[in-house]
Amino acid sequence: MENIEQEIDKIKERNKRVELDKAWETSFTRRLCICILTYIVVVCYSYMISRISNIWLSSLVPVIGFTLSTLSLKFIRALWEKRQ
Repeated sequence: MENIEQEIDKIKERNKRVELDKAWETSFTRRLCICILTYIVVVCYSYMISRISNIWLSSLVPVIGFTLSTLSLKFIRALWEKRQ
């Protein structure tokens, strides 16, 4: 009986971790951090390869593209899930 209770506790702990992972994947904080880090990398890369006149504005293009792609993936995933 004790073995079954231990297994149930392990399953509950795993479920908590999975729920937390799901919450992180869809969180605004995660998306914002990815956008900021992407922006920093693009600014640094753009600065190193050329002297673009408005590097701060031109570096927003990849970040906006990435952000839009992450937002649209929810819709695509929902369609994919319906077909499964």
